[in-house]
Order: sequence, then C-alpha cells, then structure tokens
Amino acid sequence: MKLSTKNSIKNHIPIEHGGKFSFSSSNSILIDFSTNVNPLGISPKLSKFFKRNLDKISDYPDVNSTKLLEELQNHLKIPKKNILIGNGAIEIIYNFCSTFLSKKKVLISIPTFGEYEIATNLSESKQEFFETLDLSKDYKNFLKKIPSNGCIFICNPNNPTGTIVPKKQMLEIIKYAKNKSSLVFVDECFIELVPNGDESIIKYTKKFDNLLVLRSFTKSFGLAGIRVGYAVSSKQIIDILKKLQIPWSVNAIAQDAALISLKDKTFLKKTNSLIKNEIKFLEKSINKLPYLSCQKTSTNFILIKTNINSTLLQKKLLEKKILVRDCKNFRGLDNRFIRIAVKTHKENVKLISTLENLR
Repeated sequence: MKLSTKNSIKNHIPIEHGGKFSFSSSNSILIDFSTNVNPLGISPKLSKFFKRNLDKISDYPDVNSTKLLEELQNHLKIPKKNILIGNGAIEIIYNFCSTFLSKKKVLISIPTFGEYEIATNLSESKQEFFETLDLSKDYKNFLKKIPSNGCIFICNPNNPTGTIVPKKQMLEIIKYAKNKSSLVFVDECFIELVPNGDESIIKYTKKFDNLLVLRSFTKSFGLAGIRVGYAVSSKQIIDILKKLQIPWSVNAIAQDAALISLKDKTFLKKTNSLIKNEIKFLEKSINKLPYLSCQKTSTNFILIKTNINSTLLQKKLLEKKILVRDCKNFRGLDNRFIRIAVKTHKENVKLISTLENLR
C-alpha cells in the first residue's frame, strides 16, 4: 500500500541528544555529564513518595492536572487560566509550532536546543537563524532580524552556551516583536538553576499577549524520566493549546511528583548553592588545561572549546567511564566544542582528574 504525507514529515530526521542511552555501551557509563539535570537528582521528599505510592500507576490521571495547576498558580503568582501543563516541555514546543506557526517566518538564535528547528520544520515554517555565542552582546542586531507576523525562539539561559539575556534586554525584544505582530517563545527550562539574580520574564506574560514562557520539571527538579513541563502565556494562547493536547497527556505519577517538588522550598536553594560553588571550581580547573577553555556560564552546564576533536575527546572520556556532550550537531557549532553538566563535587573532581591525565 502506498502512503502519502507532506514533505516535512517525509524529510523529518529526529535530532540526537545526549544521555547514556545514546550509546550502546550505556551500562558501562558511570558518570553522565552530558545531560543537564539537577546535580542532586530529585528531592528527598520525592523518594519517600515513590516508595509509598507506586499503586497509583493503575489510576487514570486527572486530565486537567488540577492540584498541580493550583500549586503552580500559588508558586508563580499567575492565574491558572494562563498556565498549561504538558508531557514535558517537548510536547508544548511541538504543539505550539503545529498550532501557530504553519508556513510562518521564524527566527531562531543559534546555537541552541535543536528541537525548535525540528518542530518548526514539521510545521513548514520559513526559518532564519541568528548565530551568536552570546545573544546579550548582540541583541540589537537580533532585533533587526525579527520577522513581521512570525515568531522568535530564545532559550534563556541558552542551551548549550549557558549565557543569559538580562530581563531589560528581553523586554526590549518582546516589545519590538509585538510591534511587528510576532510571537515570542522563551524557553526558561534552566532559569531556576541560575544561582545569581532573577532574570525571568514569566510575570510579563500578564502584560504581553504575544509572549509564551516555557518551563520544565526535568532540569530544575530532576524529573527527566517522568516528563512534566508547563507553559505560561495569555489565556487566548493557552486555551488554543489546550484544544490540541491529547487526553491524559500528563500521567498521575508525574503530576504528584511535580506537586511534591514544588512544595519542597529548600531543594532548589541547596541545588543553586552547589551549582554556584562548582561552576567556580570547574571553570578555574578547566581553564588551566592547555587544550580546553570555558564559555562563561550562568547556569548548571558549561560549553567548552577544545583543541582536540570533540568526538575523539568524547571517546577518550568514555573509555574512562565518563560521558560528555559532543556539540558538533548543534547548528552553529562544530567538532571543537563539548558541553558538561555541573555535578556533585566528587564527580566534578573525577572529571577534572581524568581530563588532566588524558593521553
């Protein structure tokens, strides 16, 4: 039987991400620096919950995620009508693109998280890429590229560079885009893992009806394996996205885990204290090595420029049971870059010791 579909699906090639399952030898990997999740894992309160509530797996989830929605409303000080909970941030990215961006012009600052490009490809958007390692230093030129009646994507802080665009500049970008009738998609999935200052623009979703801010429990709370994220935007945008969302998108365990994580007010403080100290240790130690140099970061991962081919360096570290992210498949980067996550001090010391003794 001959099947037909649109060209964007025929030509679709999924992007490769980091993580131990990207290698067949995953069972031999002891330390995974390639994924940027919370270095402390999950909240201790959540571990206790999982042990006592596995029977909930047999329950249908609340299709509206009511309790989690109410807790997010209290946590963010934003009405629940302006919040959408999804099966991880990825579901929201793809649903947003398929709903609003069919054949629209989009501007994506690169290098960045590759799923914006893939999702807009599937929506047959007309893409333009703005290349910079630090958008905050080049945002004036970015403004000039913003399309009319289109959309822009900004990851803030940006993955994989770790750089952050200050709130003042972000607001200027949002205002400029609004004047051009363009949507602004801001991915803040790492914003809660920025130890210094508060550059989030999530509260400005009340003011700008062209703004959507994406958040995730994957990175901040270590819930990568059970998939839960959320978007904050105007009621109009949220209502439309809800119509597209499949029933029971967010499973029962994910809803409870996110709820418990939000209520643990000390966990993120402890995490950010660790990140702040370990960034200093890693940057100082890595910059001493003659073949590596760090991009200055604001969050829990570091982009590193290497004089050794990135794939070869990754292979050498894998032999020592350490996995780093080879960044050659990020648009705007090449085989001169790797990315590492900030982990516990013991794990970070192991990485530095291994890098110092590589042959």
